[in-house]
Amino acid sequence: MAAGNTVILKPSELPTRTSEIMAKIVNENFPGNYFRVVEGGVKETTELLEQRFDKIFFTGSVPVGKIIYQAAAKHLTPVTLELGGKSPTFVLADCNMDMTVKRIVWAKFHNAGQACVAPDYVLVDKTIEKEFLEALKREIEKYHKSDDHISNNYLRIINDNNFERLSKLIDDDKLFCGGKTHKENRFIGPTILQEVSFEDEIMKDEIFGPILPVIGFTNLDEVIAVVKKRPKPLACYIYSKSKKEINKLLKEISFGGGAVNDSIMHLSNDKLPFGGVGFSGIGNYHGEPGFATFSHYKSILHKAFWFESSLKYPPYTRRKMKIIKYFLE
Repeated sequence: MAAGNTVILKPSELPTRTSEIMAKIVNENFPGNYFRVVEGGVKETTELLEQRFDKIFFTGSVPVGKIIYQAAAKHLTPVTLELGGKSPTFVLADCNMDMTVKRIVWAKFHNAGQACVAPDYVLVDKTIEKEFLEALKREIEKYHKSDDHISNNYLRIINDNNFERLSKLIDDDKLFCGGKTHKENRFIGPTILQEVSFEDEIMKDEIFGPILPVIGFTNLDEVIAVVKKRPKPLACYIYSKSKKEINKLLKEISFGGGAVNDSIMHLSNDKLPFGGVGFSGIGNYHGEPGFATFSHYKSILHKAFWFESSLKYPPYTRRKMKIIKYFLE
């Protein structure tokens, strides 16, 4: 809107009450030809995508992002896609354990893990893995009791389908702590899985829930190579005091954005553009980059009438070429 656009906003149909209140607030207070919320599911979204827009901005999953991109291509409509992914967290042996655990637990279980930039899984140096796991458990118990399925400090899973999906990802054989579920309240307690491998079911897709797999590693180069073979994540987090190792990870792994010795909080800085790369998204926004995303900067040359060089006009001579080369150099 600040960039001069009219807007059609289509909320997700999953949080129905949120969608309803958004529609009420916007549609009762803005002219419909300027800003309008359109509610609905697949049918309404499909009809919207048949229209020719100047820009499409989408936040959601990779499969739906592909549908959006294909629909936009029919009209050569530019898109910005924020698609999430499996965002890794590297915990190196020299980290500050207490602060590392405190920040990871908050970031992962904030909103019950239902955040696109939540730490999806942890890669921890084997030499501190046991200490790290125990510290995670202690930190979780400070704020989230394992049997507390009614709490003002902890959210529910968005719907029944996602509750069932997440419940199936909890492998009892690899359960370190948590794992408590309550179907009626769509509650899944903060859960840590240990001795996880990249071949496990939970490592195939973005978790988007309060389950944190922990993978121990002994060789940083080897685990970097494994991460690089996977789709590029939306975020990456590194906990270490070593500038050498931090720079190594930042240089070798491609990801949308992230943080060193923190998680999620890079979103709080509106001077940092936010967006993915590859399968985790296209384009970025927030702050000034957000204004640019929804704008088109026209490139204009404005000349006076009083002078015109003969260099661009025939006849084309060697002397003219020498003069042109001089200016180009």
